[in-house]
Amino acid sequence: MLRHLVLLKFKPDTTPAAIADITAAFHALPAAIDTVRALESGTDVSPEGLARGYTHAFLLTFDDAAGRDHYLPHPAHQAFVARLQPLLDDVLVLDYTTSGG
Repeated sequence: MLRHLVLLKFKPDTTPAAIADITAAFHALPAAIDTVRALESGTDVSPEGLARGYTHAFLLTFDDAAGRDHYLPHPAHQAFVARLQPLLDDVLVLDYTTSGG
C-alpha cells in the first residue's frame, strides 16, 4: 500500500465555512478517482505544539505508486487543487509505502 499524507496550513483569513467546503470537496475525490482506496482526515489535536501552523491532515491510501500517479494529474484532483490553492498558506505532502504491522 502507498499512503499519501497531505498537511494543510490555511491562510489566517480563511473562514471555517471555506475550510468545511474544502474538506467536503477533498472527501468527494474517491468517488471521482477509482484508484483512491481510502481517505481519512482530521484536525490537529496534539498537545505538543509542534504543528507549525498546519491544522488539517488528509491521508489517502492507494494500492501502489501507479494508483497515486493516476490520481495526481486526474482532472478531479486538479480542479480540487485549483480550488484549494487560494486558501493555502502552505502545504506539506509526504508519500510512503507501508511496512509491517
